[in-house]
Formats: sequence, structure tokens, C-alpha cells
Amino acid sequence: MILILKCPSKTIFMFFGWNPNRSKLPLQKHHKMSFETLKPEVVALLSKQEQSLTEKLTAICELLRQSIDYYDWVGFYFKNGDKEELKLRAFAGEPTDHIIIPFGKGICGQVAVSNKNFIVPDVKAQDNYIACSIDVKAEVVIPLFVNGENIGQIDIDSHSVDPFSTEDEDFLTFVNQSVAQIINKNDF
Repeated sequence: MILILKCPSKTIFMFFGWNPNRSKLPLQKHHKMSFETLKPEVVALLSKQEQSLTEKLTAICELLRQSIDYYDWVGFYFKNGDKEELKLRAFAGEPTDHIIIPFGKGICGQVAVSNKNFIVPDVKAQDNYIACSIDVKAEVVIPLFVNGENIGQIDIDSHSVDPFSTEDEDFLTFVNQSVAQIINKNDF
């Protein structure tokens, strides 16, 4: 079926098809690029001497959001000085009102306290969840450690239910370990 939408400035064609084998195909998590292909790109972005830490983190957020279909929002939060809260340092995606997140509140705040990875397949099933957008269906948060201390985290929101796997978890752990290697106390 073809649907044609006419607007004053343009005509939009939308194609809809039916695949009789769809129900027989295994459910796959789609990426534009493989995680292994992205690893050297992450390292290369972090090695750019002329950029600040925030610029490097923003570039990583943009790379991940553009390269992985179900990464709809990517951000780095860090501990806000001596306060028991996280502060957004860099992100790619829709702007958020959640610049500051208290420890223990929402998925990010829980990870700040637990020091453990947290994959949420369906945010509707979480009692302690901070809604960033009505479109967010799933979230993964991985803590970022420097010298054994949890100083921040990478946070990924998805508009798909249950898109994250252990491969995502392993890849994002790699990203955080790579970021940790270039962080020093002067960055905060």
C-alpha cells in the first residue's frame, strides 16, 4: 500500500508492505554499525588533544546516537562536586529538564548509589523512574569508575521496549573504561 500525503511545500510518499515470513524471522536488535567497529572510533574521539573533555563526551554521545538505531538519547552524568547529586555534562538527543538528578532518584540516581549496571527493559514497570519523555520505553545506565570510585555514568534512552542486551552492557562498559582513562581531577 502507498500513502501519499500532500503538504503545501512537499509531497510525502510512505510505503507499507507485508512480509509473510515476518513471524518466522527471529527478533533482532538492529545496529547501523557493530559495537566492535565503534570501539576504535570511540578511542579516536577521546584521543583528540585539541578538544575539552565535554567536547569529547558530546562527540561520543553523537556517535552512539547516530550509529545505533535504538539509542535515541545518550548522555553522561557526573557527580556534582561534593553534593549527593548528578549533573548532566554532555548529551545527544532531545533536550532534557533533568540536568540535576539526586542520588537514589530515578535509574541514574539508583546507579549512583548501587554502583551497578542497570538495564530497564520497560520503564513502565519501574516504580522509581524519572520520565524524560513519553517516547522513552527502555533505559540502560552504566556507572563510570575512576580509581575505583563511581564518578558518573553513561545513560541511554530508547524508544523501543527491551532493546538492550549484554552486548550493549559490555560495549558501554568499554566506553566508560575508555573515558575513565582520560579523566583527571582538573576536569571537575
